[in-house]
Amino acid sequence: MALPSPNLDDRRFQQLVDEAKRYVQQRAPEWTDHNVSDPGVTLIETFAYLVDQLLYRLNRVPEKNYSAFLDLLGIRLFPPAAATAEVDFWLSAPQPETVQLRAGTEVSTVRTETEEAVVFSTVDDLAIVPSSLERLVTASVSGEQNDRTARLADGLDVPCFQARPEVGDAMLFALPAVVPRCILIVRLDSRVEGVGVDPRQPPLAWEVWDGARWTACEIGPDTTGGLNRPGEVVVFVPAGHTASVIAGRRAGWLRCRTTEPKPGQPFYSESPTIRRAEVFTVGGTATVAHAHTVTDAPLGTSEGVAGQRFRLARPPVLLDGGPPVVEVSAGEGWERWTAVEHFGESSPTDRHVVIDATTGEFMFPPAVREPDGSLRAFGAVPAKGAQLRVPHYRTGGGTAGNVARSTISVLRSSVPYVARVDNREAARGGVDGETVENAKLRAPHLLRLQERAVTAGDFELIAGQAAPAAARIKCVPAVAGEAGAVRVLVVPDAVADEGDRLRFEQLIPAEQMLAAIAQALDERRLIGTRLVVQPPNYQGVTVVARLTTRGPDAERVREAALEALFRYLNPLRGGADGTGWPFGRAVQYGEMFGVLQRVPGVGVVEELRLFPADPITGRRGAPAERVDVEPDALVFSHQHQVVVTEGGPS
Repeated sequence: MALPSPNLDDRRFQQLVDEAKRYVQQRAPEWTDHNVSDPGVTLIETFAYLVDQLLYRLNRVPEKNYSAFLDLLGIRLFPPAAATAEVDFWLSAPQPETVQLRAGTEVSTVRTETEEAVVFSTVDDLAIVPSSLERLVTASVSGEQNDRTARLADGLDVPCFQARPEVGDAMLFALPAVVPRCILIVRLDSRVEGVGVDPRQPPLAWEVWDGARWTACEIGPDTTGGLNRPGEVVVFVPAGHTASVIAGRRAGWLRCRTTEPKPGQPFYSESPTIRRAEVFTVGGTATVAHAHTVTDAPLGTSEGVAGQRFRLARPPVLLDGGPPVVEVSAGEGWERWTAVEHFGESSPTDRHVVIDATTGEFMFPPAVREPDGSLRAFGAVPAKGAQLRVPHYRTGGGTAGNVARSTISVLRSSVPYVARVDNREAARGGVDGETVENAKLRAPHLLRLQERAVTAGDFELIAGQAAPAAARIKCVPAVAGEAGAVRVLVVPDAVADEGDRLRFEQLIPAEQMLAAIAQALDERRLIGTRLVVQPPNYQGVTVVARLTTRGPDAERVREAALEALFRYLNPLRGGADGTGWPFGRAVQYGEMFGVLQRVPGVGVVEELRLFPADPITGRRGAPAERVDVEPDALVFSHQHQVVVTEGGPS
């Protein structure tokens, strides 16, 4: 139980007025008009109001002391974090020269009458490198390679794979230069030969060489139907594209490879052929952040004494990419002072500074008097008259940057040859700065934790501090074969598509998030504890239902029913309390029946069936009354199907 906070004076406005009137009756009995219209009563009420405000401020003293104690304990408010997204910059037409996109290029969402535009800026430079096809090579799974460039130049049909294609056969495109983070279009003139495949999901993978292995590329619209007709394939090349030597030629290589078909996915019975091929660059992909970079920010002038404090004009300071440094003028140059968490281990010659990222305050080392009367310096002190500056830092951030996909569509900076921008995935990672109320709740946990991870709650608390953008963190005990291991399951925050629909890839945390959590926990775990940081398992659930409506608008009821299912079976904000589906909780038939029956406009739920599903392969199991979920797993909504007919009973 928390200690009660004392109420230093509990009198309120009306009590003060009544008390003053009683004094009037005792001290001035000749004053008999105590109505509110009397000028004297008006004066009493005026002073009672002023005293009430003073009492309110007096009762804030314990709260101020609490905040002061938190400051003495070193509790600092967490600064905000900036949302990031991958934004595609599309050229107006393929260019013969490299188009340079500088860091700091600004893009934004559309400004409306009710919402301001959310502005993002590119984190790094991006080079949109032109490309072409220099050589075409086919390679069988056995390793046999054939240069088809001359045959293609003569306009003859070139088989993409073996006559009887096998898994692993490939067609390789030699590019004159590597094109990391560029968007390519592969234009093919194909003849229908590769029969047997489903044009909507051909067993193909597009990959580039990254210096160690073939890395998968994300594919945009594919109008070739799996190489079965003339068309184009949009290929998004990842960052690690590296030149390599294949078929005796060094180039930037792109390949199209046949893959193992998934259950129910047909494979090629014959090889498709092409008679013409082109490759050209139409854009590039850059990482943008909901932040603004400030350069050469002045801090002030040093007075040459210990314990100085300076503040930036534009707080807060984002620490996503590491803390900024401080430069102090020294002669004709600048000395660099690095940020540390505290001065406890700093020697008198160390050029250290502590940063309060939320307020933008930079604290220089203090000097402490020892018992023998001497002064101990916990770091160097900038010379008197020295100028202080921060070369660059980032400010901004917050949850406002977590915008949905296809909403970043405005190019605010002028970039030649760039026609439009868009984001294929939602921006994520934006977190508002911590409030004082949350810091008060966090402080007792930190005092108990003492920066050591022992219990499951300790692991979850430290992981949450290391990755504020994580929506849910769960520490589970070791399973069979993992003696002495601790598994920390991480679910990232995500912006759902229309209708509260989450896609499976949105629930996979970024490698940077997992690495940050692993590093923080590794520093605080007990010796001998093996740590595994990973996403949880997901149990897909498909609900198939047939409903009747009370009115004529069947399509609206159908959309509302689907939205209710996706919202309820949601690992982030689903469940009965709306805080996310609990780990290990099974999905019951009756529960889903109630969810659909509560949808406005639904008359009767005539039929309902539950199916377990694999969210990765899409394979669906047999219908069941109950879908069990493993203790370390969460539910994922997978392709619900609802049929609605009109004219049900009211």
